[in-house]
Amino acid sequence: MQDLSFETFLFAFMLTFLAGLSTSIGAILAFFSKKNNYTILSIGMGFSAGVMIYVSFMEILVKSKESFSQIYSSSTIGESLTILCFFAGIALTAFIDKMIPEDVNPHETKSNSELSELKPDTKASLIKDSALKRTGIFTALAIAIHNFPEGFATFVSALENPNVGITIAFAIAIHNIPEGMAVSLPIYHATGDKKSAFWYATLSGLAEPVGALVGFFLILPFMGDATLGVTFGIVAGIMVYISFDELLPAARVYGNAHTTIVGITLGMFVMALSLIAFKLV
Repeated sequence: MQDLSFETFLFAFMLTFLAGLSTSIGAILAFFSKKNNYTILSIGMGFSAGVMIYVSFMEILVKSKESFSQIYSSSTIGESLTILCFFAGIALTAFIDKMIPEDVNPHETKSNSELSELKPDTKASLIKDSALKRTGIFTALAIAIHNFPEGFATFVSALENPNVGITIAFAIAIHNIPEGMAVSLPIYHATGDKKSAFWYATLSGLAEPVGALVGFFLILPFMGDATLGVTFGIVAGIMVYISFDELLPAARVYGNAHTTIVGITLGMFVMALSLIAFKLV
């Protein structure tokens, strides 16, 4: 990560910003989505998981090991530190996940029937409007907390490899769409106010560029081979945890085993092609 220009930083930040802003798309789709139409969503979630899993193991962890190898002559030490940072990233994300109450945790996937109950055209509501609105607000807060490390991961990846950054940003944007729906549906159902539901969903996604800014001001000034090795290892752990804890279970719930594997395969294939294309340029 040498000789980074202002344009490179701006590009990485804009990618992160746009990925976070995709919660707004989810908010809008929530107002018009058709009942029980989850096939595309299932494929999309599987696609996101495929992208993140492939790039984590085939690119980001490799860069972590390469960074450590610049410091330590022993490949065993470099590989051990990479593994340690990888699982530290998983542990960090799991800790954040545990801090969120289960009923508002975006990683606790809702079934089709539960999603249907949140549709704005549902006539019979079993939950008081005030409680439903509160659920939407707490969900927005929970998603914001989860989006913070995702923004950091996108930003750092885009700085190191813009092509990888674009693909990761696209994958995260896809999985942010249902998160935006998770925020907007209960708030809209409780209040009937589309603007309020839209802005809560949008603000939950803006935690991602905040994560990018934290990475810029607190981590990048000290960026060297050691910091890069640690950062890439942790980023890989974050993305693998998100894939296995959120994306794959959600893809399975919203679709079936076939739609999930189609999405995963497509995601890995696209990521593989993009990595090859970048090296040929």
